[in-house]
Amino acid sequence: MLTHAGTRNAADVVRQSPVSQAANGVCYASAGETAISASELERMVGGVPKSIAGALTKKAYYFVPLAVGQGEDTLVADHYDVALSDQAVCHRNLSLGNSQCVFISTRLMDDKFSVAFEFYINVAHAFVEHAGVSEEFSDLVWKQVEAGVRGDTSVDAWEFRRQAIRAASGKLDGAAVNEKAKTSYLNAASSDAIAIYMLSLFLDVDYYDLREREYPLLSPAPLAERLRKVAELFPPNPGYEFSVIYRRRP
Repeated sequence: MLTHAGTRNAADVVRQSPVSQAANGVCYASAGETAISASELERMVGGVPKSIAGALTKKAYYFVPLAVGQGEDTLVADHYDVALSDQAVCHRNLSLGNSQCVFISTRLMDDKFSVAFEFYINVAHAFVEHAGVSEEFSDLVWKQVEAGVRGDTSVDAWEFRRQAIRAASGKLDGAAVNEKAKTSYLNAASSDAIAIYMLSLFLDVDYYDLREREYPLLSPAPLAERLRKVAELFPPNPGYEFSVIYRRRP
């Protein structure tokens, strides 16, 4: 196992770090020089709607500078270290008894947007794994697929969609549907939409900030349609607001 000055075993961090519980019920802690203020962290965690937070029982989120995986072990750096950054991962899960601790590397990412998105996508995946995908959301997304909408919301969603409809064009075109891939696609699309929705409750999200090179991003109108459905299913907590604003870029 790798050892390095200024690192601790993740289990020790859990024992030594006081855990807070946000008003929505989400448990979280901060350890080391995370570069995120206590108020920002509280606001970020508090953005998870209560209807989603209720599925996160026996989970706690630890915000740390760097989390480094060493086989089955996890090391946590108390501050940013260039040598360790090459070995760090965006997040690392640790099971202790019947609970799960999720370590998020705040210094591996260079802005609040990225850290928050990493947290929210973890929350969204945990929620979908626990609760599944709502029939209303599934119907909406699949109607978009049948209409041949352009792009999608993540690499996973993009690939599962292509596998589901077995068409290189990205449209159904009368092709048979791979039901297993369709289920995986709807799970991925739901997790993505929930994460983007929560991110938009925490800070202003520009559509263009969501773009990736690996796949074409879902077009603005269908993305907004998905987010509105998520907002309808999981209303914001008091003090948080959701809205979609269209504007022309200069």
